[in-house]
Amino acid sequence: MLEDVKAWLRRAATDEERGEFVDPRDGSITLADYIATHWAPGRGGAPKTQDSQERRWRLHIVPHLGQLPLRSIVATDLRAFITKLESTVSSVDYQRGILSELSSILEAAVDDKRLARNPMHAKSVRWPKSPRERRDAWPMATALRVRDAISERNRIAVVLGLGCGLRQGEVFGLSPEDIDYERGLLHVRRQVQAIHGRLYFALPKGKKIRTADLPPSVAEELKRHIEGFPPVEVELPWGKPEGERKKFSLLLTTRFGNAVAVNTWNTYTWKPALAKAGVIPPRAEGAKAWQWAAAPKDGFHVLRHTYTSIMLEAGESVVTLARWLGHSSPAITLGYYAHSCRRPAARARRHRRSAGGAGRPARQLKLPRFSPASLTGDSRRYAPPKSSVDCKAEEMGGLGKCWKRL
Repeated sequence: MLEDVKAWLRRAATDEERGEFVDPRDGSITLADYIATHWAPGRGGAPKTQDSQERRWRLHIVPHLGQLPLRSIVATDLRAFITKLESTVSSVDYQRGILSELSSILEAAVDDKRLARNPMHAKSVRWPKSPRERRDAWPMATALRVRDAISERNRIAVVLGLGCGLRQGEVFGLSPEDIDYERGLLHVRRQVQAIHGRLYFALPKGKKIRTADLPPSVAEELKRHIEGFPPVEVELPWGKPEGERKKFSLLLTTRFGNAVAVNTWNTYTWKPALAKAGVIPPRAEGAKAWQWAAAPKDGFHVLRHTYTSIMLEAGESVVTLARWLGHSSPAITLGYYAHSCRRPAARARRHRRSAGGAGRPARQLKLPRFSPASLTGDSRRYAPPKSSVDCKAEEMGGLGKCWKRL
């Protein structure tokens, strides 16, 4: 026993000289207490990100591992935790998000000298493999049916998602001052977000303001919408629900002149349009007004996927498209939508020829590059460029081989 004590003291002295000594008593705190006392109060990031992180440890990490002392968490516990997640959480990406949060917490405990090493780094702790998800688009006929099925007030939301690739919150935060009709540009400067039902303005995803392409037909739709539904000035907090309040004139509001809440809009506007267009089944007889079939792959974001896929099929540069979409790198765009660049250009031309809306004037228009004009109901036609894809190897981090000229 005495020899064991002396050996421990020698190791402790050596570790202290290296700056690696960890007092075992500091690891006696439970994971739940460490999160509540030391992890949660120091978190940074956007309010929406913080809310997502809080849900991960509150709903998944603490119930399963919260009562264990930090020093008692070993690879066996983590393997059991991963098995539990795989049986209860359907999304692999969400599983990995939970594990990433847990790893960050344990890494912070290492930095705080409460753990000698992060057990999440053990070789036997194997994370679920992240699938390289394809961003599947709607057929053009489906997109146009939904556009025509939604209420006239909300039609512009579908047009902006399908014709400019805007995210849902960005559509709800768009102002007339963000539209540059003369240059054919749309400035994406804010979005409307919600935390626990409290709405606020925030910068677009990634805190990046960007400029998107504005096709002529979308510009015409915007003018018609503004004429029929004049913009309303709305005041909301900026940056977080408790932030300083700011006023912006919004293109799309409720009929009472309020900012649009995403969850309410999805339930009472989007889902009825999906049902009317035949995308999801009608509401069951006797069901409540909010009881619709789940549609995880038919949310508003599918309009953005459809826009991106058709632009790539038509030969738009992935570098340019990534900038319009607000992606941090063209490699992200290519990673999710590479299958679109392999489809024949003839299919893209068929999409565009069939996308014209009834009652729209048809006239010949030659564009140097594909414009999603026909997606929004315009029957305009054009001659596609001979070189359908740009080779941007350097800008795409070496992925240019997929983009050799056709």
